Amino acid sequence: MDVPVVIALNMMDAVDKNGDSIDVKALSTKLGVPVVAISALKEENLDLLMLSAVKASNNPRKGHSLLKGCPVQGLIDELEKDYKKENIQNALFHATKLVENDEIEAKLEPAFLKKVTDYKLTYKDDTFGNDFEAMIADARYKYISAELAIYEKKRVKKASEKMSTSDKIDRVMTNKWASLLIFALIIFLIFHFTFSDDLFYLHAMGAIDTTFPGDGPFSGLFSNGGINSLGVFLQNLLVNCTDYLTGITRTAMEGAQAAEWATGLVCDGIMGGLFAVLSFLPQIALLFLFFCILEDSGYMARIAFILDKIFRRYGLSGRAFLPMIMGFGCSVPAMMNTRTLATDNEKTSTIRVIPYFSCGAKLPIILACAGCIAEFLNMPNADLITFGMYILGVVVALIAALIMRHTTLKGETPPFIMELPSYHMPQFKALMIHVWDKTKHFVKKAFTIILASTILIWFLSHFAWNWSYLSDEEMGSSILASLGKLIQPIFTPLGFGSQLTGGMNGSGWTFGVAAISGLIAKENVIGTFGTLAASLGHTFDPDLDEATTNIAYVMAIAKDTGISIPGLLSFIAFNIFAIPCFAATATAKSELPKGKFKGTIFFWLGTAYLVGSMIYTIGSWWWTCFIWLAAAVLTYFIIHFINKRNDLKKKEAQ
Repeated sequence: MDVPVVIALNMMDAVDKNGDSIDVKALSTKLGVPVVAISALKEENLDLLMLSAVKASNNPRKGHSLLKGCPVQGLIDELEKDYKKENIQNALFHATKLVENDEIEAKLEPAFLKKVTDYKLTYKDDTFGNDFEAMIADARYKYISAELAIYEKKRVKKASEKMSTSDKIDRVMTNKWASLLIFALIIFLIFHFTFSDDLFYLHAMGAIDTTFPGDGPFSGLFSNGGINSLGVFLQNLLVNCTDYLTGITRTAMEGAQAAEWATGLVCDGIMGGLFAVLSFLPQIALLFLFFCILEDSGYMARIAFILDKIFRRYGLSGRAFLPMIMGFGCSVPAMMNTRTLATDNEKTSTIRVIPYFSCGAKLPIILACAGCIAEFLNMPNADLITFGMYILGVVVALIAALIMRHTTLKGETPPFIMELPSYHMPQFKALMIHVWDKTKHFVKKAFTIILASTILIWFLSHFAWNWSYLSDEEMGSSILASLGKLIQPIFTPLGFGSQLTGGMNGSGWTFGVAAISGLIAKENVIGTFGTLAASLGHTFDPDLDEATTNIAYVMAIAKDTGISIPGLLSFIAFNIFAIPCFAATATAKSELPKGKFKGTIFFWLGTAYLVGSMIYTIGSWWWTCFIWLAAAVLTYFIIHFINKRNDLKKKEAQ
């Protein structure tokens, strides 16, 4: 490109540590641009880099190609002339990108692309066939090897130094058999230290009682029957602070004799909804911190390499792994991380399945409903059900990706080539910058979209159609309740629709309303259950911890409506697979390629409805599994037939 360039030769601290050297001055002379040796990690020579950039920016520069030995250089030169005739700036750059079949360039200049396509029909290289992108890449590396590698001097290593420390670690970490087990253990420990309220399983083993060591004002802060993990401790600390602020505000407004609706709006609608979302912030930030440590240490690159072989079967590269695994924390930054993916199809399919990796906001729904099911089945705990729903999300994500890559998002899986960096200790400052960059988006969404949605839910649940204010006990007459009765039949195939006790005239609409409120923010689901349970006359022990209280909410509504166990499982599945919160939906809209957003909304709703119906029908009538199996086989053959017919049409067209 015809712009000034300064090369920042980074990681020179690693070069010096290895005893190697690079002739920076000679390299600069050869390339014709300033080269500055820096260490971003240790912040060395950054001032010199900035001064060089300022100086270079004042001098115009003409871009030139280093690909003179490339077999398709003649085509590049010809296209460069065409671009110049059209007065397009940086003609050489655009010509090279078009020959490389760059997607953006191909869309910008379809007329010039025809010349490249016609040239491919008449040209074939002995090594690369007509893969021009591979030819250009090969030419670049040949130039580096022949012209630039001479400026690097490697220290002669002793026989005992043939394998570096990173190489020795990789013999275990990237081992064919051990790598996935090690990764699974690391992920388990991350989630355990973030979400567990029995960190060392002391309560599970009967080693301590339920009061250790947090009675009095610190009740639940350190222990809920077991020693809390750091994530749970920080969450409880934040919840204690926000509850204290809400209590002060409520007391002040009541003392000032504010209207009942105003107190409810501020304390329950605004502060209650906002603080419910922010209560997950410590755990999300901690989860991001652990993932940043894995990424900055060099381990995450190994996992992407290991999983590439598995992901490739589903039409994705190993590069899609990091956004997916980040979905367990929050879908918003996870979707933002898809910017690194190579193609629009891969980016679209990854964004669509990210919400299926259940985020922290969905965890209360899973735990509460799973605890309710465990009570119905007299199970000692709900761990197996909870784990099963997480596994269901991952399995459905992979199946959905596979189907998309063979139907609406067909295309070649992008190649995945990466350098495995040496292991190193992450820098504290860099970690904090990464964590802040990721969590600030969550906080921003909490104070915008989610705040607006919680106010809307509060308004709909506390006002009737004649605009009269309703207390919690009168919620059955609210706008929200009437809308719930209207939409109730929609959820009948999922097990929590018109078949629930009371039908259209009873309380069966409550599950539908909770599910719809979850489309705005998943945190609303359990809060809706609590409010509705109170309006139906249920009372709860105020000393119960949050998790037990959430289970009590669902138990109360479940007994009133008569929902079945398959219906509860279907309800969990619907909330996992349906449209994520407004924040994630808005992020998806901004990150998806043009024209893919509406299809993504229908994809989420369709998957939720399909999986929920499957769980309910098979759970209620086991023999329906044969119907679902037959439908799956038929769908497979239809897709196979359509793909085969399209392939034949393409061959005939060529």
